[in-house]
Amino acid sequence: MNKKLIGCLAFTLMASIGCTPMRTVHTQDIKTLSSTAKTADDHEALASHYEAEAKLFEEKVEAHKKLLEHFEREPWLFGRQGVDFENHCNKLIQIYSQAAEANFEMAKMHRELAEGAKP
Repeated sequence: MNKKLIGCLAFTLMASIGCTPMRTVHTQDIKTLSSTAKTADDHEALASHYEAEAKLFEEKVEAHKKLLEHFEREPWLFGRQGVDFENHCNKLIQIYSQAAEANFEMAKMHRELAEGAKP
């Protein structure tokens, strides 16, 4: 039963992450745009990108919080690896939360630059 439940949870998590829309902006494009951004439109594009990234990280935080809640409700289902699972989820929640916060800060910075940039 444990293996079936864990397999089901893993499949559900992977399916939900796999259903997120594909990003149309490539990392190389962001690097180029961030080093050459001069106009308000350039900075708005970067701000939108960073906000979208932050939202993806927030979705991952929520997914791991749900898994952690399930673990806390029924810890006996996870056996000896339960403590490792709990620590793993907590660490990922912390990492993804920090990444979301950093991306929101970058978006805020680019919005401010867009306000001061030439059209």
